[in-house]
Parts: sequence; structure tokens; C-alpha cells
Amino acid sequence: MTNWTTAEIADQSGKTFIVTGANSGLGEVTARTLAAKGAHVILACRNLAKGEAAAAGMSGSTEVRHLDLSDLSSVAEFAAGVEQADVLVNNAGLMAVPEGRTADGFEMQFGTNHLGHFALAGRLLPKLRDRVVVLSSSAHNFGKIALDDLNWESRSYKRWAAYGQSKLADLMFAYELQRRLVSTGSSLRAVAAHPGYASTELQGKTESFQDQLMSFSNRLIAQPAEMGALPSLYAATEPSVPGGAFIGPDGWGQLRGYPKQVGSSKASHDEAVARQLWQRSEELTGVSFP
Repeated sequence: MTNWTTAEIADQSGKTFIVTGANSGLGEVTARTLAAKGAHVILACRNLAKGEAAAAGMSGSTEVRHLDLSDLSSVAEFAAGVEQADVLVNNAGLMAVPEGRTADGFEMQFGTNHLGHFALAGRLLPKLRDRVVVLSSSAHNFGKIALDDLNWESRSYKRWAAYGQSKLADLMFAYELQRRLVSTGSSLRAVAAHPGYASTELQGKTESFQDQLMSFSNRLIAQPAEMGALPSLYAATEPSVPGGAFIGPDGWGQLRGYPKQVGSSKASHDEAVARQLWQRSEELTGVSFP
């Protein structure tokens, strides 16, 4: 896999992609690229106005539908409105936000980044024809799964630790989903990806001095969203990508570069914890996979 770019993406005509958080950043680039390659793209966005504005700047076939991943009733309503799709790209996310709770009482980052996408994938799985792509982050490396307190109810909230847990949960979900797909003989596959350090609106939501630091770091270090979206696009479109793969940038520290298959932390491969996390995710969301 050498310097893979969007030029390598085959014609996607006849395929339907769902991209969460497609109104800005990596999601917008992903949706725009897929639509330009002939796919029909459903932009699943919490803010419909922003979604419509993003879609207006895209060529090809697009539609905007409301999806609030921090509200399980919204997830259920969205999934019920989808008849069939080829690929689900679980892209949307929050990073290092102040302590907050979702509509269902979950810690905001774990509830949105992991549980919302877990519920969405579970509800959509019977309607998918190809694959599920799950966006994680290099932050999974410092993440720890606190099975006894996933929602930060008994611990003092730490925004970066909460973010790390949510991104590790995302990666473990992708790995565990692939194992379950294989065990049932499904033709679907689950693929994980991460963008490296990409300059998007994800940074700047901490409501603290860290926003200024990240703004400076974005200008100094980060790669543009167009590069950051390449791992997601590779994971979503490349015919040869194996289920259970983790795709990230090929540069130093996986911070930037072209997509390739990368490794992940020892914790991400703990199958016993992954099974327990899956069980707790089913209990918390009320969604069981077919």
C-alpha cells in the first residue's frame, strides 16, 4: 500500500454509504469524495442546517438525515428509516469535551463516540451489504476500559481519559464485531481506521485554554482533513482490505501520511474485556446484534 490516494477509488455507482458526522471535517471530506465517485451518500448529521450546507457543496447523489448519536431514540428513528445500504462509516465523535451527559444519561464521550455508534451498527447490520467502518484514534493507546464505571459515575471526570476510553472502546468494538461476523459466517466485514493528527473542528471543543494550544498545534503539525480522511476512505472502499484491519497513516508515529494497515495497543486485543464491553454495551443501549 504505497501512497494510496482517492485516485485509487473505483467507481462506486450503485452503492449507498452512510457517513455519520458528515457536515464537517473528516466526515464531510469522506462524504464528498464518495459522492464524487458515484455513490449515493446519506449524510447523518445532528445539525440538519449544517448538513444541508455541506451537501450543497458536493457533486453527485446525496441526502441529509437527522441523527443525534447522543440520543438512542434518535438512533432508532434514523435506523428505521434506512431500507438498505452498503457501507456504514461511523465517523462522528467528540474529543475532550467538558463533563456532560447524553439524553440517556451516559457520559457524553463514551455515549456518543461508542454507545451511539454501537447501537446504530446493531440496528443497521441486517440492512448492510458490505462493511462497517469504525473510526478510532491513536488516543486508544492511553485508553483504559473501566468496566465497573464506563460512564464516569464513581470516578472524578477526566476529559482526556474519557476520550481515550471511548476510542479504545471503538477499536475493540470493531475487532469484536469482526470476530462475531466470522463466527456466524456473515459476508460482512468490520474495519477500523484512524486519521492520525488531522486539522478539523474536533479540536477546539474543550472550552479551556487547551483550545488555543490545539489551534497552534493544528497549524504547526496537523495534516489537512483531506489527508486525514484517506484511512477512512481506504477502509470503506478498498476491495482487498481484510475484516478486522486497522488502517492509519504511514508516517512517523502514525501522525500523518498515506493509509496503511497499522498495529494497535495490547489492550485493544484483549478479547475477554472486549466480550464484557460488548455485553455491557448491549445492556446500556438495549440493542442486541442479530
